[in-house]
Amino acid sequence: MLAVIGILLVIWLGITILGAVLKGLFWLAVVGGVLFIGTAAYGAIKNKSRT
Repeated sequence: MLAVIGILLVIWLGITILGAVLKGLFWLAVVGGVLFIGTAAYGAIKNKSRT
């Protein structure tokens, strides 16, 4: 499960950077940032509940 979350974080980070580089795709940076934060929070909650 942790590997899947890690892969998702890398994908969302890539989308965020791509959106920031291509100024016309600013919405892509916003969506990528939201998904990155959401996935990180989900992973932290899941990891915390295991202990």
